[in-house]
Amino acid sequence: MARKYFGTDGIRGATNQGAMTAAMAMKVGMAAGSHFLRGHHKHRVVIGKDTRLSGYMLESALVAGFTAVGMDVVMTGPLPTPAIAMLTQTMRADLGVMISASHNPFADNGIKLFGPDGYKLSDADEEAIEALIDGDVPLVPSAQIGRARRIDDAAGRYIHFAKATFPSDLRLDGMKVVIDCANGAGYKVAPDALWELGAEVIAIGVTPNGTNINDRVGSTAPETLSETVVASGADIGIALDGDADRLIVVDEKGRVIDGDQLMATIAAGWARRGRLAGGGLVATVMSNLGLERHLAAQGLGLIRTKVGDRHVLEAMRARGYNVGGEQSGHIIMADYATTGDGLIAALQVLAEVKRAGAPASEVLHRFDPLPQLLKNVRFAGGRPLEADSVRAVIAAAEAELTGRGRLVIRPSGTEPVIRVMAEGDDAAQVERLVDSICDAVRAAA
Repeated sequence: MARKYFGTDGIRGATNQGAMTAAMAMKVGMAAGSHFLRGHHKHRVVIGKDTRLSGYMLESALVAGFTAVGMDVVMTGPLPTPAIAMLTQTMRADLGVMISASHNPFADNGIKLFGPDGYKLSDADEEAIEALIDGDVPLVPSAQIGRARRIDDAAGRYIHFAKATFPSDLRLDGMKVVIDCANGAGYKVAPDALWELGAEVIAIGVTPNGTNINDRVGSTAPETLSETVVASGADIGIALDGDADRLIVVDEKGRVIDGDQLMATIAAGWARRGRLAGGGLVATVMSNLGLERHLAAQGLGLIRTKVGDRHVLEAMRARGYNVGGEQSGHIIMADYATTGDGLIAALQVLAEVKRAGAPASEVLHRFDPLPQLLKNVRFAGGRPLEADSVRAVIAAAEAELTGRGRLVIRPSGTEPVIRVMAEGDDAAQVERLVDSICDAVRAAA
């Protein structure tokens, strides 16, 4: 069923436009609140946000919507997305809400919803809420309007939770860590957690002003982190994104280490200690073939899903895996969290480096990635991937790559773009095949 408001990760868009107005946020609060009014207990929703200027506006509108249908509201202030998922569970809330557009610039914002189990909502729940947004939601009598309050210890609760995932026999004493919080949701909790575990912490991206979130800092812009690590002689650098649900790492030489390498590191360590469930990892079709070959050499498997951490988590739950994620740095460890958590993943990476007693550049470089190339082809309309001419070129490319690489071609879910990705042992061959497919798509569009 086509969605009107919900995308792959909640509702997102430019603020004060379309689905990201205060009026729409109030409707979302009323609709989601009404949908989760189940049973006769006093219902509760936890609302967190990142540091965007528009977060105040959307928070107030959501509070109005939820209280109007009889839900009590607990506001946490700026906290990572995984912290809201955790608090939704531990506070026995009926619903959790995170106001964030993740790694997008400050002018965007979004609304992510979690069910009472701390997991993102099912398709059925999202479809039911969409129907209520466009319908008439009954309001409660005045005596039943919900109450709203802020809690002051939410950050401390999350720090305690995150630290509890770090091995009890280890400390970070003697390790100099640069942490880049993207001027986002993790700007307080991440440096504090690392310091409490004994690290010498150099924090950047920790001065949010409402408009500088993800602005030349964070996991999508690691250049400043790399420069700071090298200049300060740090052992490692960690970059979170705007809502702190993913990370990228920089080694002591300033080299960026992506999610594939980090997942391989965590999986290897957990496998050695008998902790890895499912016999491998779950990752998306975008993870490098080098990761798959590396795991196979260790007797571990790789399950691939469609792009999106939601699909990764669904496969993990269905198949009994406890580690999975994306090349972009969303890493899910089901033993600890119901969604990707950049800080907890970082702590696991730091634990592996600490145990090895070797530089991060040696510990975290697990395999040489195969040459990989991704190009986007914009088209005006129609379905170019269904054209016989395009199918013929794709079939020829797949045949040429058999045993030496792979091809991933998919339409974007948000814009008229075809994404063409190939990887293989021969970089020149990869580029030639990608270009040939892109040319065929353009000719058919």
